[in-house]
Amino acid sequence: MKYLIGTDIGTSGTKSILMDTTGKLIAQDLEEYDVLTPKPLWAEQWPDVWVKGVKDSIRTVVKKAGVAPEDIKGLGISGLYGGSGVPVDKDMNPVRPDLIWMDRRAEEETEWVKANISTEKLTEITGDDVVDPYYGYTKILWIKNHEPENWRKIHMFLPPSNYAIYKLTGAVSIDHTAAGNLGGLYDINTHTWSKELLNAMDIPESMMPEPIVDSTTIVGKITDDAAADLGLKAGTPVVSGGVDVGAANVGMGVFEPGRYVAAIGSSMNAALVSKTPIKGKGLIVWPYPYKSKDLVYNFSGSATAGAITKWFRDVFSGEEVAAQNAGGDNAYVALGKEAHDIPVGSEGLVVLPYFMGERAPVWNSDAKGTIFGLSLVHTKGHLFHAFQEAVCYALRHSMEATGRDLGDYIVIAGGVTNSPDWVQMFADVTGYAVRTPIENAEANLGDVMLAGLGTGILDVNDVQKWQVLGDKIEPDPKKHEAYNKFYKLYRQLYKDLEGDMHTLTQITKESEELLKKVKETV
Repeated sequence: MKYLIGTDIGTSGTKSILMDTTGKLIAQDLEEYDVLTPKPLWAEQWPDVWVKGVKDSIRTVVKKAGVAPEDIKGLGISGLYGGSGVPVDKDMNPVRPDLIWMDRRAEEETEWVKANISTEKLTEITGDDVVDPYYGYTKILWIKNHEPENWRKIHMFLPPSNYAIYKLTGAVSIDHTAAGNLGGLYDINTHTWSKELLNAMDIPESMMPEPIVDSTTIVGKITDDAAADLGLKAGTPVVSGGVDVGAANVGMGVFEPGRYVAAIGSSMNAALVSKTPIKGKGLIVWPYPYKSKDLVYNFSGSATAGAITKWFRDVFSGEEVAAQNAGGDNAYVALGKEAHDIPVGSEGLVVLPYFMGERAPVWNSDAKGTIFGLSLVHTKGHLFHAFQEAVCYALRHSMEATGRDLGDYIVIAGGVTNSPDWVQMFADVTGYAVRTPIENAEANLGDVMLAGLGTGILDVNDVQKWQVLGDKIEPDPKKHEAYNKFYKLYRQLYKDLEGDMHTLTQITKESEELLKKVKETV
């Protein structure tokens, strides 16, 4: 029997799985870690944490599986969207932590780009019609503007997965998904770095990795040292799986345009694969991992999807957490039971899930989380139910931004699928049937598939035979009709409060600055 490994470097942990070529899961392991948040809205990570997670998880699954190293025929590695990428010096050592996707510090750089580079030109070249601190190129500009000593040391910016691949193989590369998701510097028409935009931003082209490859390309082979450390055979080929949310779509069996997949964890990444970029809708556009030069990944989604229910659990659900720690129900399961009989609309509650600003399709760093309609009748169950509904509304907003019919069903993956009630709610709110994965290993499964395709161990017909999705969960027509009214209010609430959200940000900053001055004079 032949085997493949899929490894995904996530925001809060790295997971590896080992599978055989029939799609059977043999072993899996998750290694967790934390994100560094030195200031509000800052988020960064030293890459050594990721490399350790990659090595530990691979070593563990190889040991758990107990298969012969020579029977492991390939390894696919994907990773979180690394924002700026890992800035390395000429010796390939990190100069500073990577500014990851959720970092929002590059506001001034964003405004500079808007003032100095035509939005039409940016859209024409990159496919993206929005400038935002989310994108890696604004984060690179922040380092250039604020850390000149570090800037002089930087030789190259490598995405998390490609940095880890370098540490295992000694080979440098970047895949089209990571290059395109960097935004602002990648030409989606020619599939190369844009000299025009690099020159306009005064970023040396030499800082951009080469070669740019498909996510089914063997980019390196495991070195002797790494093989001895991991329990693999030296020379085992490694495939660059790309940005993890794209790999997750591959793991859901998407090899053709037209299928909509929402991966919902701490954040939501909801995307439609198409033949051409969907422009003018505020979506994030980059090449798809499979057939990167022919297919496009158009995505949006809430920055704090599952994160808002985690926040609710941590802040308001001490009893449920204590009961869990004492051997009772998982706190989320307990909250779900409290919310089970709450009706559509949570008896007059609507939540805006913008707890860390919002990216596509809202694109507003000042957007605020809002709980609207509270009364003395509402319980913890009502609130949790309304938080769940908010994530469903955010998904529907993202779906509508594509401007297209999405077929007979959508796919939802991630931790939310552990709650049957929530999955049904997604169907009821969106009006689409929902299918969910059988195994909770979306990006990893995609990495396995891409590794199999890249090494020639598998072809598309092979992986399309794998049963990766469960049966359709149909929407309730009456509930969908009721949700249409609440969804309309959800959209209107943001429009009504948008100006107040900006005002709140401004007066908060002014208040903080005043208090800082008072402390300095004391």
